[in-house]
Amino acid sequence: MSERNEQKKKRSGSVVRVLGGVLVVLALSCVLIAVLQRRIRTHSWRRSSGTDLTGLGKAMQIYGKDFEGKLPAAGQTGELKQMGVNYRRPRGEADLEYWLENMVWYHRFTYEEIKAATGLTENEIIASLKKFDIRPENRPKRTNDAPLLVMPYPGGRHPRIGFLDGAIEPQRETKFSVFTPWDPKSYVVLDLPEAIWSNLGLTYLAHTHIDTIWTKQGIDLPKLEWNRRPDGILDIERKLPNGIAFGVKVKPTKKAVQMELWLKNGTEQKLSDLRIQICVMTKMTAAFEQQTNDNKVFTNPYVACQSSDGKRWIITAWENCNNPWGNEKCPCFHSDPKFPDLQPGQTYRLHGWLSFYEGTDIKTEFDRIEATGWRKKQAGKGKTNNI
Repeated sequence: MSERNEQKKKRSGSVVRVLGGVLVVLALSCVLIAVLQRRIRTHSWRRSSGTDLTGLGKAMQIYGKDFEGKLPAAGQTGELKQMGVNYRRPRGEADLEYWLENMVWYHRFTYEEIKAATGLTENEIIASLKKFDIRPENRPKRTNDAPLLVMPYPGGRHPRIGFLDGAIEPQRETKFSVFTPWDPKSYVVLDLPEAIWSNLGLTYLAHTHIDTIWTKQGIDLPKLEWNRRPDGILDIERKLPNGIAFGVKVKPTKKAVQMELWLKNGTEQKLSDLRIQICVMTKMTAAFEQQTNDNKVFTNPYVACQSSDGKRWIITAWENCNNPWGNEKCPCFHSDPKFPDLQPGQTYRLHGWLSFYEGTDIKTEFDRIEATGWRKKQAGKGKTNNI
């Protein structure tokens, strides 16, 4: 009897081990399936009703709109969460002084926001502010004839109110602030460029959301900074690993901010479907922060956002505007341009406009801006060429 019992125990033990192994395999399979599903939801393009989304269709879905101009339902924008660190430690004393002035005098950051932008401790921040005597109350006064105030955006404060999972770890080297002429505390943040699309796929993205052609290859692009010129002009350029290069120039004047975006095809193949996203965000503009598109006028190339009292406007426009639109969740608005196809070695320049208007006749203001000839004046040398 004891020998039979031993055999039964052995058989029972074998069954338990087999069942345990099966359960482990099933559990691992479930985990793997969940990871793959998350990957698909977060980083892959999905087909909608049998239609393959390409070019602008993809961009519209990424940034909060589908083909019918409606915001996607909850859960359709991915499951990415805010993650990681995204600060830039100042490079030396002069850099530290500049960024503290930028953040305290103009963007009015809290200590926590300064920490998020710089990686400094609170004690380091307090000591540095005392050393450089930077206080909100000793901000320099601006003259009446000064150009519009344009400054690099320091990061540390997300420029959006909503749709944050569509802009994780925003890069500050594409972003600059334009302060309103009627309120020194209010500013808009421009993302130039927010995204560059080509026949190669998503060629550049100024934050983390879905894969670019570089993240698919495990390539991290270096962090850059705006060049700050004595006359207030900002400029920057970036060369991508495949030879494509692009650059931005931002020139403030008393009446408007004039912008230039150039793109060079440094590859050996023709580039096509060159669609650009340029975002104007109004989170920090008093009376413009409402999460709606009802306060916006979409024409081509002019797009304008109206204040809640109806008396003021923010206006933007770009040459070769391909799509005027807005995302009410951010909130933001766009006059997104498109480059022509570029042969190897060719460069093309597009010019943009941003201004402020106090009044109620926005159509007449569009006509006034158009009569300045801003496109012709800026674009005379901006056509396709070899360099």
